[in-house]
Amino acid sequence: MLAYGLILLLAAGATFLLTFPVRWLATHFGLVQKPDALRVHDRPTPIAGGASMFLAFLLCMAVAARVPEFDAAFAGSSLPLGIVLGAAVIFGVGLLDDLREVSPPAKMAGYVLAGTVLSFFAVAIFFFRVPFGPIIVISPDLQPLLTVLWVAGMATAVNWIDGLDGLAAGIVAIAAGAFFLYAARLDEIGLITEEKSIAALVAVIVVGICIGFLPHNFHPARIFMGETGASLLGLLMASMTMVVGGGTAAEFSGQTFFFFAPIVIPFVILGVPIFNTARAIIRRSRRRVSPAVRDLDHLHNQLMQLGHGHRRAVVILWAWTAILSALVLFPTYTGEGDAVIPIAVAALGVLLYTLFRPGMRRSDQSDGVTNVIVLDERKTS
Repeated sequence: MLAYGLILLLAAGATFLLTFPVRWLATHFGLVQKPDALRVHDRPTPIAGGASMFLAFLLCMAVAARVPEFDAAFAGSSLPLGIVLGAAVIFGVGLLDDLREVSPPAKMAGYVLAGTVLSFFAVAIFFFRVPFGPIIVISPDLQPLLTVLWVAGMATAVNWIDGLDGLAAGIVAIAAGAFFLYAARLDEIGLITEEKSIAALVAVIVVGICIGFLPHNFHPARIFMGETGASLLGLLMASMTMVVGGGTAAEFSGQTFFFFAPIVIPFVILGVPIFNTARAIIRRSRRRVSPAVRDLDHLHNQLMQLGHGHRRAVVILWAWTAILSALVLFPTYTGEGDAVIPIAVAALGVLLYTLFRPGMRRSDQSDGVTNVIVLDERKTS
C-alpha cells in the first residue's frame, strides 16, 4: 500500500504542476473554449488540460516499472505496454479534436484504433459473467469488437458527463478509487493473477491525476480537460475494468456481488455518467437529432434548473457516485449483502428518475427554451 500511495502522490503532484505550463501553452496557441449557447461557462477558458494528465500518467508508469513492488505487474506482461499505447492513441485523437473539432465518425475511428491496440496486447474482454447465470467465454472473433465497444462507451460516458467544472474529474476519481479497493480485495484473496495487478496500479494513477487536475478545474475552472482528458480517462477506466472483470474466469464464490458479475461493476461504479449517456441518446433520438449534437439537458444541467448552483450540482453528483461505489463495495469486504445490492441499485435508479423526471419533461417540452433561460440567469447573477 505504501508503494501505491507514493504513486498516487506522484500522479497528483505531477498533474498539478504540469497543468500550469499546459494552461499557458493552450492560451498561447489559441486552444481556448469561448462561451456559447450550449455551454455553461461565461468566459474564455483554455482546453486540452488532458495533456497534463497524459504526461503524468506516462511518468507514473515509467516510475512504477522500476519499483520492486510492481515487478509482477510489468515482468513478462504485455498489459502495461498495451495500456500505454492505447492511451497514446486516444490522447492523439482527443488532442486533434480539441485543436480542430473532428466529425463523430472520425472520432469513432480513433476509438476503434485505440480499442484495437488494447486488444492486440491482450487488454480485452475474454469472459462475460451473466448475473445469476453462467460465465460466457467470448470467442476470439468477438473479443476485439467487444473491446472497441467498451472503450467507445467509457470514453463517451466520461465525455458527456464533463459538463460542469470539476464534475468529470471528481466522478472518475471516486470511481477509480472504488475500483482500486475492489481490485486490491480480489488480489488479496487470490482471485486475480499477479500480472493483473496492473489494473490496481492504473486505478491509483487515475485517482492521482484527477486529484491533481481538480484545483485547476473546480468552479470557476481555469482550464478544461477537453476531449483530450475525457477520452483518456474513459480509456483508462475501460482498460482496468477489462483486465479484472473481463480477463478472469475465477469461479463464483457465492459470497459477494463483485465475484458474481465483475464485468457489470463499471455500470454501478460509473452509474451517474453511464445513466447520463443512455438518457442523452434516448433524448436526442426522440428529437430526431444526432447523439453527437450537444445540448443542455444532462443530469448536471437538470440540477442547475432545479435551483442548485454550479458547485452544489457538482458536489451532489460526486456524492451520488460515492454512494453507489460504497454500496457495491460493502459485500466485497463483508461477505454479506450481495443479494441486496441489485435491489438497492434499482431503488437508487428509481429515486434518481423520480427526482429528475419533472425537469426532464419541462426541458423536453420546451425543446431548449429552458436552457436559454438558465444561461441568461447565470450571466446576470
